[in-house]
Order: sequence, then structure tokens, then C-alpha cells
Amino acid sequence: MVGVIGLPQIEVRAFSFLYQLFKERGWSQPYLFKVPEGCTLAKLLEALGIPAEKVEAVLVNGKVRELDYKLQEGDRVGLVPPGTPGPYRVLLGFMKGCARAKDLLL
Repeated sequence: MVGVIGLPQIEVRAFSFLYQLFKERGWSQPYLFKVPEGCTLAKLLEALGIPAEKVEAVLVNGKVRELDYKLQEGDRVGLVPPGTPGPYRVLLGFMKGCARAKDLLL
């Protein structure tokens, strides 16, 4: 899928140990990636060779999205691994079902 002419292009960034994985593979940061029309985040992870359990949250254009989200031309994707520290985790929705997160967002 990489480098295919005419397909939508997205930017993919990785954080923490996923960033190391990108470096080991020789991928730039951001990594420009061509995806087929209707490609979901789940399919993107598969194409990148990154197991979904290695990713706690996927941000698209700054918003947390589910793995069934369909990518569009120009999307900016961020891959956040489990255990990434920071108080913003609750506000961004990383901690699903958390009562505290619901209180903070009201």
C-alpha cells in the first residue's frame, strides 16, 4: 500500500516505544502512508504490522477514534501505546468507561 499513486495519503506519528519501532523500520516521523478508500484504523494497524493490543489510543486530527473509523485524505494519525503517562489521558478519552472522565467532560 505504501507509495501507490492515486490513493489517499495520511500522516502517521507514533509515540513512546512505538516511535522506536518506527525508527527501527526506517520510517520518518511523520510517516506518509497511502491507504485505499474506506481504510479503517484497524486495517491501517494491520498494514503497518502493529498489533492492536500494542496501541491504547489512536488519535485522528487530535481526537480519539475507534478502530472502525474510516480514514480520509490528509488525516493526521497518532498512535499512543499503553501506559503513556499524563493527566490528559482522561480528557482525551483514553480511559473508556471511567466515571471520572465522564464527570470531567460534563
